[in-house]
Order: sequence, then C-alpha cells, then structure tokens
Amino acid sequence: MIIIRTMLGITKLLVLFFFKFSSATDTITQSQPLSDGSTLVSKDGTFELGFFNPGTSTNRYVGIWYKNIPVRKVVWVANRDNPIKDSSSKLIISNEGNLVLLNRNQSIIWSTNTRETTRTTSKIPIAQLLDNGNLVLKKDGEEDFLWQSFDYPSDTILAGMKAGWDKKKGLNRILVAWKNWEDPSSSDFTSAVVQSPSPESFIFKGSTKYFRTGPWIDRRASGVIGLAENPLYDYEFVNNEDEVYYMFTLKNTSVVSILVLNQTSLVRQRLIWISETKSWNVYQHLPQDSCDEYNVCGDNGLCALNESPMCQCLDGFKPKSAQQWNAMNWRQGCVRNGNWSCGVKDRDGFKRIAGVKLPDTGHSWIDEKMTLKDCKAKCLENCSCSAYSSLDSSGAGSGCSIWFGALADLRISQTGQDLYVRMDVSDIGDKNGHTKTIVLAVSITVSVVLVVLLAFTYIYIKKAKYKDEIEKATRSEENDEDTHEGFELPIFDKATLLKATHNFSFNNKLGEGGFGPVYKGTLLDGRQIAVKRLSKSSGQGIKEFKNEVILCAKLQHRNLVKVLGCCIEREEKMLIYEYMSNKSLDSFLFDPSQSKLLDWSTRFNILFGIARGLLYLHQDSRLRIIHRDLKVSNILLDDDMNPKISDFGMARMCGGDQIEGITNRIVGTYGYMAPEYAIDGLFSIKSDVFSFGVLLLEIMSGKKNRALNYQEQDHNLIGYAWRLWKESTPLELIDDSLRDSCIESEALRCIQIGLLCVQYHPDDRPSMSSVVVMLSSVNTLSEPKEPGFLIKKNSIDGEQTSSSANEVTISLLDAR
Repeated sequence: MIIIRTMLGITKLLVLFFFKFSSATDTITQSQPLSDGSTLVSKDGTFELGFFNPGTSTNRYVGIWYKNIPVRKVVWVANRDNPIKDSSSKLIISNEGNLVLLNRNQSIIWSTNTRETTRTTSKIPIAQLLDNGNLVLKKDGEEDFLWQSFDYPSDTILAGMKAGWDKKKGLNRILVAWKNWEDPSSSDFTSAVVQSPSPESFIFKGSTKYFRTGPWIDRRASGVIGLAENPLYDYEFVNNEDEVYYMFTLKNTSVVSILVLNQTSLVRQRLIWISETKSWNVYQHLPQDSCDEYNVCGDNGLCALNESPMCQCLDGFKPKSAQQWNAMNWRQGCVRNGNWSCGVKDRDGFKRIAGVKLPDTGHSWIDEKMTLKDCKAKCLENCSCSAYSSLDSSGAGSGCSIWFGALADLRISQTGQDLYVRMDVSDIGDKNGHTKTIVLAVSITVSVVLVVLLAFTYIYIKKAKYKDEIEKATRSEENDEDTHEGFELPIFDKATLLKATHNFSFNNKLGEGGFGPVYKGTLLDGRQIAVKRLSKSSGQGIKEFKNEVILCAKLQHRNLVKVLGCCIEREEKMLIYEYMSNKSLDSFLFDPSQSKLLDWSTRFNILFGIARGLLYLHQDSRLRIIHRDLKVSNILLDDDMNPKISDFGMARMCGGDQIEGITNRIVGTYGYMAPEYAIDGLFSIKSDVFSFGVLLLEIMSGKKNRALNYQEQDHNLIGYAWRLWKESTPLELIDDSLRDSCIESEALRCIQIGLLCVQYHPDDRPSMSSVVVMLSSVNTLSEPKEPGFLIKKNSIDGEQTSSSANEVTISLLDAR
C-alpha cells in the first residue's frame, strides 16, 4: 500500500509538473498570477508576454515580443521607467481588479490603475494576451476592455493598433523611444498626432519639432512618400468628434511588419522580419532625406532636394539674413520683399506652387464644404491670410484650408498638393487687372500686324513644307526622343574631377562601361566618388547620358545608386556617383574565390534589396521607370554588401498609368531581355520582371545565363533551371558554395519565384510588388509555366543565329 501511495503521489506530482511547464496559457486571473520565469502565450502562438533583461542589463522588465522569431524584438514594456532589481516579481490581479506588478517586498512597481474595475464586484477582471499582441484587462466572458496595452504604447506600433487621440477619454497614444538598446526607459524622442484644424503626425526631439508628416487628407499625409501605395500594408486615418488616429493593417497576414521609433538613429522605422535571413530589415524610414527635417529652410522657404542649394525662398520673398543664407544656414527663413501690401486694389494675387507638403497647420483654418474659389475669396478678406489650399488631395476643389502668418516646413513632395501663396501680382508673372488692360490695348495693334505676317508666313510654310517632311523622315529615333528639360543635378567642373582622379590615371580606373570608363576619385572634402566618363567615340552616348542625368536627379531610394552630380564642358560629359567599395555584383558572383563570401544570408539580402529598388522604379517613384538593362554587372554593392541598382542610360520614363511601350531601337543585354522585347520591341514593367528572374537564377546558381557549359538540351541557365524543376531536382541548381549556409526550403522558394518571373507570357509573370511579398512571406506559390526565351544556337552557313523556344528567329544583340 505504501508503494502504491508513493507511486500515486509521484504520478500526481509529475502531472502537476507537466501541466505547469508544458501548458501555455494566455490569461492571468486572481488565482493564477504570472511569476518571473513563466510566460503568457497568445492563443495562436504569435505573441509572448514575460519577464526579460534587455541586452546585458541586469534590470528586469515585463514585456511583449514575437514568440516564434528568434531575434527578440520587444514591442511593449509595462514598467519601462521603473525596472525590477531581482527575479522574484509577479503579475497579479488585485482585489480592486487591476493588473499589478509586485516586487519581492510586495511593493507596487506598475499597475493598470483603472477605476472601471471598482464599479462592480460581480466579476473580477482577467488579463489576456490577444493574438494581435494587445494585452487587455476585461471581465471574463465580456468583450469590452477595461484597459488595453494598445492605449499605452512604448516605442512600437503593431498592425491594427491606433496611434492618436481618443477624445472622449482624453487619451493620446504617443510613441516614446527607448533611451538605448539596453534601456527601455522613456527618452526625449517621441512621436504623436497633434490636434489642429488639419491633424498631423509629428516627431519631437524634446520639445523641438523634428519631423512632420503634413496634414492627413483622404487617408494619407500630404508629404510622406512612405505612405504611398505599397504591397505590404494599408493606412487608415480617422478624424471625427470622438477620435483622431491613424493605423495600418497588413495586406498579407503572413508578413511581420512593425513601426518602431528608434532613438539611436533618430528615425521612425518600418521593420519587416525576413525569415530567410533571420533578421529584421528596414523597409522604410522617416525622415527620409534632408528636406524631411522640420522647417530646414525656415519660414517661407521651400526645400527641393534636387535643387542646388536645396533651400529657396518662395517667389516674392527674400532671405531674412542674406549672410546666413549664403552660408547655407537657412533656419532664419525668408520675409516678403516689400512689394506686397494688403488690400491694394489689383495688386493682391496668389501664386500656385504645385506638389508641396502643405505647411504646418498650427495656425490654420478649414471648411470642409467650401469650394476652392470661395476659399480664395475667404483668404482675401483677411490680411493675415498667407496661403490657401484644397482639402481634396486630388485638387478637385472640395473643402478649404487657410494658413495665417508665416508658412513653415514647406518642401517639394511626390505626394504633395497645390498651395496658393499670397503675394504681389508683380511677383507672380500675372498682373491680373493690369495685364488684362494692357492686353486689351495692345491686341488691336497686334491683330493688324498678325494679318500681314500670316500672309507672308503662309507662303514661307508652303515652300518649307517639302523640305521639312524630308528632314523628319530621315531624323533618327534618338533625336526624336531627345526632348528632355535641363539637368537638375549639381554641376562639377572638369578641373575638380581631374584633380580627384589624378588626371583620370589608369590606377584609378574601376572598369569600362558601355559608354565609357569609370574612375575612382577623392574630392577635397574627403568624399570618395566614382566618375563615369562618356567616351567621345560613343555614337549614341549623348542621348543615354542626358537620359541618365534627368532620371537620376529625380530618383531617391536606398537600393538605387546615388548620383552626386554631373560635368558638362564642351565635348566632355561625366556623371559623378557615390563610390561603391565592393564594386559590382558580378565581380563576386562569378569569381570562384570571391563567391564564397556570398553566403545565403548575404545573397538573399541582395535579392530582396534589388526587388525593393525595382518596385520603387515601377510603382513608388514620382516617375514610372522601366530600367530595360537590369543585370548582375549593373548591381553595385556598398560597404555592407547592400545592393544598389545603377546605369539608367537605357531606362524609359512612362506616364503615371503607363506600364509598357514599344520601340524600334532594342537596347539592353542579350540573355536578360524578355522575348517580347527582343523580338517585337515591346518593353514593360514585366520585361524588367523577366530580367529580375534571370538575375535571381544567376545569384542562386553562381552561373551566367549565357555560358558555354550547358548541355545541348538546356541551351542556357533558364533552360537548365526549368529542366531541373520538371525533373523535381531544382536544388541541384544551387551554387556549391551555398550548400552549408542555405536553408533548402527557402532556396527552393527563391528558385520557384525566379521561374515565375521568366515565364514566356508577360501576363503570367508577377509584378514586383508581388515578388517583394513572395520573398518576405511563406504563402503557397503558383506553379510556374514554361519559361520564355530558351535560346538555342544553330549553325547556318557558318553564321550563328538565335531562336526562341517558340521558333521565332531573332538577330543576335551584342552585350554591353
């Protein structure tokens, strides 16, 4: 009997032990507190709450993090400003119904401190960790929350979490950055929605405004590029009598993405978890550039990133301090130049400034029903009114916003709106009443002169018509297309570049591009640069040079190479780039010794960066760009092996809704061109996707698409990859140097994405937004169809031709 009882006792202890340590719970009750060493886990297993030490700190905190992500990112901290000094604390539900953190002496470290729980004693509340990462206090069985962690954020916004005001409760959900990575206590770096006639989101450094989104209009901010359409998330903005807030929701629930206020780099970052590299990657960040810094050009100044200098006074204004302005200290801003005087008849007008982040709305007034015409009249009634704008982001004229006094924090923005600034008509170029009078007086005289001129012009046109038609018929395509406006990049003089490159010495030569050599240089301020020198013998180089200058002046993205300026002196034409210490991707990928440095994590990071850069060109930039020459040698690598797309000489700009075009002049690199482009001259965003697919397969395999060592039935790398896929042995494609570092399931997914990108029909290929999502999620992918452009070389009368798998003969194009 003693033995039996002992065994029963041991069994009972084992059951209790098993239950205690293997049964995860998402709830704290009065009878089940949470002790240090135990955790709560949300029902779906996404989030975990428990005690932790940040970094090497010995302080203990209660926080929430993603359970299944190995690199812990704490998204909420309860006692951030009151750390625990030992490991004997516990979370309990108090008799008053609050969630309370007690230390070993039973002193209160932190509490929800809500009075709602004391109004009734019929049910004692419970604390529960929800699947969205929200820790809530509620009465068991009821849906309403007495308290929730989403109302008291730390430094992170999760999907579905409101950031902003609950007016009824007087609650403002503010983000406050950690002091550093090992100290979650509140820093002076904060982000908040500021209530004004047109609410805005600000980032503050102490009490100083550091960054501003611009007023929220039509579910987006008027000046933030990062809130444009994207494949990862949607933004929602609500402004009514009860609430003012914004939040984001994920388009793909398998993607993990958060917003974090980062004290270390003084930015608000959107992070995305990349399972393939097992790391958090920065998808977007604010501020994005120098013009994003709050009021960097001062009152009544306009920041334009592509101008030199980037700060300009508005028309009708002059620098408040010319000395400071010339020293590039623009903070004092601009003042009216003296022409304008309120109320002077026929001298009061407005100048339209297109595409700007609207000014700080701290001193503004709105009317949601007023038309744009009435808005102008309303502004004219008040001498303090300095500008007006429509509340409708499309510019249709619905609603009115008026600003009083100085206009603060203006910048040119891709997502900006039209702003009408009040000034003297002499500064506008349109003298309103005066102009009309002059035009009326002069028009009669001009009409008489025109009748005489028309007679002579008619005769002249008839004679010149035939000659003009002959010239048009013989004019080349590049001259037809060469209608770009002036350059927008800073201009370097040739003497500076000669000194920087030691007179373009051979020792400074980095390589030879399609239109000339590239040299390394060092400027007087120590900056290292790469100088692309247009070859004088390049017959078509001028057009491509101008194209690249104009495009690069308008494009800004972390995965595009940054162009610092250009040089145009007589026949000399040069582009100045940021220097990439690791040169181009092909110098690593196709070198047997260097390729070993490209482990799986590095290669995937390169792939993902190229995809993001191409997505920016296709969708997120203010121009829709089709690159047309995406290849391994056009991917440059910075010090940290981050990829940057380069060489926009072949790129084409399209209209906002245009996604394809056609040309008689096929340019690009043989082996990367989509079949519809190489055969018919039809280029599109999907032809860029094809090139990306080829590039992806090359990165995975370490082999060139065009090589001589493929078997007869394969023709090239695409054919080889397709055969392996059909034979269910795609992993044979993987570079031997990746065998030890790659995760097979992730590598297989990348190969499948590559084959989806090189499908023959453009409509079958995914968009780059879909590619970014596919690379960053684990959703099931569709089965790829037969690829296009399986090149087979045939010998005909001693000459080589090339044909596609669909038996269409094309001419051989030289690789650049």
